[in-house]
Amino acid sequence: MAVISTTGLTMQFGSQRALDTLDLEVPNGVTGLVGANGAGKTTLMSIALGLRAHTAGSISVLGLDPHRDGAQLRSLVGYGPERNVLPEDMPASDFVKHLAEVRGMPRGEAKGRASDALWLVGLGEERFRALGTMSTGQRQRVKLAQAIAADPSLVLLDEPTDGLDPVQRDEMLSLIKQISAEYEIDVMLSSHLLEEVERVCDHIVALDAGTLVAQGPLEELVGDTEVIVVDLVEVDDRPDAVGGVESRLLQGGLVVDRRDVELRVTGVDRTRTLDLIRDAVAAEGARLRRVQVGRRTLEDLFTAVGA
Repeated sequence: MAVISTTGLTMQFGSQRALDTLDLEVPNGVTGLVGANGAGKTTLMSIALGLRAHTAGSISVLGLDPHRDGAQLRSLVGYGPERNVLPEDMPASDFVKHLAEVRGMPRGEAKGRASDALWLVGLGEERFRALGTMSTGQRQRVKLAQAIAADPSLVLLDEPTDGLDPVQRDEMLSLIKQISAEYEIDVMLSSHLLEEVERVCDHIVALDAGTLVAQGPLEELVGDTEVIVVDLVEVDDRPDAVGGVESRLLQGGLVVDRRDVELRVTGVDRTRTLDLIRDAVAAEGARLRRVQVGRRTLEDLFTAVGA
C-alpha cells in the first residue's frame, strides 16, 4: 500500500489552480516533494493532513481519507510546518509533550517521549529552555522533535532546513535520514533546494505550478548519465565566444544546457565529448575556467522538463 496515493487531485483557489489533476503514488522511505516556491507543495501537505478540502479527485494517506478520517489520521502523522509558529514563552519539553498528548498519547508517556525526542535531535540539555530564547537551528530541531514524539507512521516536513546555515542543514538532513532508517518512519520532505533533497531522499515527487512533472525513485530519475560542466569566462574581444562554443557542441550532436557562462554538456562517449569541448573552446578563442565531470542532477531534470 502506498503511503500517499492521489487520483486526479485538484485544488482551486478562485481563478488560481494550486494543484492540477495530480496522480501520485508515494512509497515507503524518504520522499522529496520538490518544486519552486508556489509549486503547490504546502497545499498538497495541508490536504494530506486533512486541514484543507480538495476541489476534485481523491487522496488516501495511510489508507485513510484525510477529509473524512482527519482526526484518526492526524494521530498517525507528525507534521513540521515551515512557518515559525512556536509559543515563545513555553519550554521546549512542555511544547513537545503537549503536542504528543494532542495526538492521543497518555500524559505520563508523552512526557517521557518528549524528553527522548529532544535528546534524539540534540536538544536534551536545552529541553527546558523557553522556545523564544532558542536559535533558528534549535527551533527547527524542536519542530522535528514534536513531529516524531508521538511515534507516527508518517512525518510531513515542510522546508525543515529553512533559515539554517550549511552546517546546520547537513545536521538536519542527517537527522531526518537517521530517524527514517532507525525508527522505520516514512517521511515526506518538502524543499525548493534540489541539491539537499538528492542527498537524503529515495523517491521524488516534483511539482511545477501545481502540475506533476516527475515522480519515481531518485536513481531512475537522475540515472547514471554523466554531465560535463564547462565553466567559461567572458572575454571582451570575443563577446560571442560562449555562444560559439555552445553552437559547435550542439552541431557535434551533444546535449547542451547553457546557464550564463556555464555549459552542462551530455554525450554518449566521455572521450569524444571532452575532445569536442576542447576543440570548440580553441576554435572560438574562449577562456576556460574549469571542466568538471559529474552526473545528472534534479536541476537538470527540471531544466529538461521546462525546455
